[in-house]
Amino acid sequence: MTDAPPPPPGASADGARGPRRAAVLGSPVAHSLSPAMHRAAYAAKALDGWTYDAREVTEAELPGVLAACGPEWAGLSLTMPLKRAVLPLLDELDDVARATGVVNTVTWRGEGAAREALGANTDVEGIAGALSPLLAAAPRLGVVLGGGATGVSAVAALASLGCRRVVALVRSPERAAALSEVGARSGVAVALEPFAGAAARTAAADVVVSTAPAGAADVLAAEVAAAAGEEHRGVLLDVVYDPWPTALAAAWRGPVVDGFEMLVRQAVGQVRLMTGVAPSPDLLREAGLAERRRRAAATPAR
Repeated sequence: MTDAPPPPPGASADGARGPRRAAVLGSPVAHSLSPAMHRAAYAAKALDGWTYDAREVTEAELPGVLAACGPEWAGLSLTMPLKRAVLPLLDELDDVARATGVVNTVTWRGEGAAREALGANTDVEGIAGALSPLLAAAPRLGVVLGGGATGVSAVAALASLGCRRVVALVRSPERAAALSEVGARSGVAVALEPFAGAAARTAAADVVVSTAPAGAADVLAAEVAAAAGEEHRGVLLDVVYDPWPTALAAAWRGPVVDGFEMLVRQAVGQVRLMTGVAPSPDLLREAGLAERRRRAAATPAR
């Protein structure tokens, strides 16, 4: 089945116009910067009456929430733990979502009984977009820390950047088969290894993508720094952006980009899918930064 053409400007994937609803779903979700960025895009594109909110939704609640989304809904952004849980609830996947088995965006097509829920993955676009400005050539060796949904998207993103060899450092290699599977579908040789080999592997890599949650990779920081000597020759993308810098980012002796840039780039794709118009990354970046400053100012000093 071929992918549907993009909707016209100002319309969602089902072609409807006028005020629409959208939201980011996950648990936890209160920290999300997506509402600030999507709302800024709506304002810039004069999508009057469009709304975008954050909703706390668990895996168990997701089927009911998705079923209750009527024709006024333009799309949903999904964060953890919903990126794989949503798969059996969808009618069709785009090529990237199909290859990765990961969905971070839901839109709809058609009306009434013929209405279909469509799943897409813009995390791959986000990771590749965050890394590409720092790469002078296609990376020969990539290293991915972590074997979850974002780790799978990282393997696909490295493949899109021309990388053909990836080492995935995971806590349980026997539970990380999805990384090898997406590698095989993307033309990338993926070797699964335990975290114990992180220092030597990261020192030799052209690109390292850490998908570990905040604090999870801290124990590696000193070891990774020591293995590099005076500098790292590769680029580090740490998907964590708060708190920043992470211990790993602070120890890295080479180019570093944080997860906020990935968030901006994947949001560009989400807005495009939901509205039919692509916002400027600069616009979304400034909206996200403004929201971070607002939150920082509202947080009492300790």
